[in-house]
Amino acid sequence: MVQQVTRGIKISVETTFEGTFYKNYKMHFAFGYKVTIDNQSKDAVQLMARHWKIYDALNVPETVDGEGVIGKKPVLRPGEKHTYSSGCLLTSPFGAMEGFYQMVNFTTTRKFRVKIPTFKLSATFAMN
Repeated sequence: MVQQVTRGIKISVETTFEGTFYKNYKMHFAFGYKVTIDNQSKDAVQLMARHWKIYDALNVPETVDGEGVIGKKPVLRPGEKHTYSSGCLLTSPFGAMEGFYQMVNFTTTRKFRVKIPTFKLSATFAMN
């Protein structure tokens, strides 16, 4: 598990290797990740958008931007957590992801970024 705190918002990420399969005659490696967003600040915040950089050992990095996470824009009061699961496909058994969440502070009405720490994606059979 990797963790990072930005402006009182703690991001924790756990990863899993889900398996391999063929898509368009090419092998793909499926990875899952579970993110927990923990509001350790004194203000209520809302997650508005996400920005991901996905690194595949055999491919060019991919950038993914979008509103919310898995169709939600969670509001977190002080002390509250939001956990969600998602996944990605790589063309190699190794990669990594990193990024940030765009959030808004309800007290100050200011937008701010919360860093998502870099986490590795590794197929269990390929690890030494």
